[in-house]
Amino acid sequence: MTALRPRAEALAQPLPPLLARARHLAAGIVLGEHGRRRPGLGDAFWQFRPAQPGDPARAIDWRRSARSDQHFVQEKEWQAAQAVVFWVDRAAAMRFASDKGGETKAERAALIAMATAILLVNAGERVGLTEAEAPPMRGPLQLERIATALAEPATPDYGAPEVATLPRHSRAVFLSDFLGPLAPVEAALTTAADRGVSGALLQVLDPAEEGFPFGGRTVFHSVGGSVEYETRQAGDLKARYLERLAERKARLGELARRTGWQYHLHHTGHPPASALLWLYRALEGRI
Repeated sequence: MTALRPRAEALAQPLPPLLARARHLAAGIVLGEHGRRRPGLGDAFWQFRPAQPGDPARAIDWRRSARSDQHFVQEKEWQAAQAVVFWVDRAAAMRFASDKGGETKAERAALIAMATAILLVNAGERVGLTEAEAPPMRGPLQLERIATALAEPATPDYGAPEVATLPRHSRAVFLSDFLGPLAPVEAALTTAADRGVSGALLQVLDPAEEGFPFGGRTVFHSVGGSVEYETRQAGDLKARYLERLAERKARLGELARRTGWQYHLHHTGHPPASALLWLYRALEGRI
């Protein structure tokens, strides 16, 4: 028991700050009444649509139809709980921050994912992580499980989404810098689309990765220490670097469009609230 307590306290130490920051961030987002924004079983009115062949007579809204030359059907908003599964890249490359002591990409990605999970749970949804064997669940205990898992770093230089546990016809969110090999990302998106999974890609970059503010003699090395490159004229690399970065972002956008997902770029130098609001709306199909 004596040896177990320090380990338990060390494990729990990063949990309250992440949850507290995520709850604070989520509380500042005004969403209005939650809805799934699609027709289906439910009690809330969503929209009228013109009656189609095969619609039963009892489905026609006669009051609305009386104001027009055609018949209309009243659709309800689908309110069944959905599963939303997150992949949050915690590989070594995500631990980069250009400002010493500043927020890393991994910390920002975890914060946005955690705040999104809080909003979803508050709306009655089930949430989980792609690498977890347990199915997505509701409730504060599930949020604590997710926060605990997000506090554990991964060892590779670059991460890759895991989709083996994605439930069919669920929704998913991938948060990463997406600066590593894109083949695993493309394979994951294709597999997800084949399972009827829709979702969003949120690319998280540090401002230095976007602007390349380097010149003269510079030594570049990966966060994990496996790659090192030295140049005497770093400024000469800027144009080629920015070109390749633009190509990478365009390819991510194309991958998202091809699989029916959404893509968004977020910088750690910007407030996280805008990315959180975009992500939540993307999951609801409002973008």
